[in-house]
Amino acid sequence: MSTPLGYVALVLHAHLPFVRHPESDFVLEEEWLYEAITETYIPLLHVFEGLKRDGIDFKITMSMTPPLVSMLRDPLLQDRYDEHLAKLEELAQKEVDSNEHNGHLKYLAEYYVKEFAATRKTWERHDRDLIGAFKGFLDSNNLEIITCGATHGYLPLMKMYPEAVWSQIRVACEHYEENFGRAPKGIWLPECAYYEGLERMLADAGLRYFLTDGHGILYARPRPRYGNYAPVFTETGVAAFGRDHESSQQVWSSMVGYPGAPEYREFYKDLGWDADYDYIKPYIMPNGQRKNIGIKYHKITSKTGGEKALYDPYWAKEKASDHAANFMYNRQQQVSNLAGMMKRPPLVVSPYDAELFGHWWYEGPWFIDFLFRKSWYDQGTYGMTHLADYLRTQPTQQVCRPSQSSWGYKGFHEYWLNETNAWVYPHLHKGAERMIELARMEPEDELQWRALNQAAREILLAQSSDWAFIMRTGTMVPYAIRRTRSHLMRFHKLYDDLQERKIDSGWLEKVETMDNIFPSINYRTYRPL
Repeated sequence: MSTPLGYVALVLHAHLPFVRHPESDFVLEEEWLYEAITETYIPLLHVFEGLKRDGIDFKITMSMTPPLVSMLRDPLLQDRYDEHLAKLEELAQKEVDSNEHNGHLKYLAEYYVKEFAATRKTWERHDRDLIGAFKGFLDSNNLEIITCGATHGYLPLMKMYPEAVWSQIRVACEHYEENFGRAPKGIWLPECAYYEGLERMLADAGLRYFLTDGHGILYARPRPRYGNYAPVFTETGVAAFGRDHESSQQVWSSMVGYPGAPEYREFYKDLGWDADYDYIKPYIMPNGQRKNIGIKYHKITSKTGGEKALYDPYWAKEKASDHAANFMYNRQQQVSNLAGMMKRPPLVVSPYDAELFGHWWYEGPWFIDFLFRKSWYDQGTYGMTHLADYLRTQPTQQVCRPSQSSWGYKGFHEYWLNETNAWVYPHLHKGAERMIELARMEPEDELQWRALNQAAREILLAQSSDWAFIMRTGTMVPYAIRRTRSHLMRFHKLYDDLQERKIDSGWLEKVETMDNIFPSINYRTYRPL
């Protein structure tokens, strides 16, 4: 390819909250991870492996959050995923046999048998270590992996306690280095939420750049000359990249976004709810409640409701190819127009939740595959790039102060602070105050050292923005409330025990087993800055 006029950076945010329950045989929320492995992470690996095999030098950026990395490397969850996948394989084969006389359903059941077999093969080929598999593409510079907050804490709502913000950043960077063998270059701010002054901590942590929402750059001071089509440097030297609205809307929008096409698989119609109860009972919840299984036979058909037609992956794949071509064409037009107005190559930053691709939008990984292939072979207007690579080739940028922002509803903090979840923040603030107090302690023995480190884990887990988000969305609310309360209760018990110098070693061991994230954490990260 000749020198392109500009660049497109596809950025995927791979995150799930830390959900791990060794104390229970079955917790529905653990299946968030299993579904994402089957529908998003392994399909993305298949895309990357295919591109690499075919000599396409693709460039894509992914944030992989510490909770997700921890869960993907956890032996208990790996064992449970083995069992989850085995049940899917068993049910898919059962579906082939039971639909012997229904041609289309048998075709779809056979399709799922092949898909689950390919998933199994990849899972076992990588010895169940998907992080190691993704790291291989990091090492080849096809994939730039960046970090996030330690537990995806919503940083602007912690800023009155800089030690809490620092711990979210520092613990994440240390965890990244332990798992990927190098320091992270960039960070996806949790929920793309930025407040002025945050960049100083990012610089102190050694981070080179962060992502924020588009209006965080557009309303920077002074106004950026190139808008969101070039990064800006903050006064600390850390670069800020803003989300491009146009390319985001083409994928995200419920009105005009690609995932709403009638040919695509219908997410909300699942065999777990449609099949005869006695037949599906071995594959649903142990208490007999139905749940999504992951085998879906229908396509969207119509946005207005009514009868859903049967799905056909062949035609869905054709539509994904068409949409990738359309996305490519629009980026060509966008970059061509921008290049004539800028004194440097324009950059279009297109960030999305990774779980959109495969889990919510089943055909999403095909779309990514087609997009990289078409971008490589069918055009020369733009190149696909990493954010770090763009900074390396364009080392001079305008210095600005970004505006406070997030990528949530109305662009600020309202989704994480409203009538459904405001009650959590006084408790989180009290916990932060107490953790800062504990951080001044020097342990007298190993038991105190373990208790102090576990206290740091518990307050970090309580700070996850996922719990406030779930309370606002209205789904799985009891679970989110229970998680917030349980981490805070454990934290306060540890605090009281440490104050009284009476630590319950048996209880501590049990909690360490349940909440085992960040095995190398040092509670002193909460010491005053």
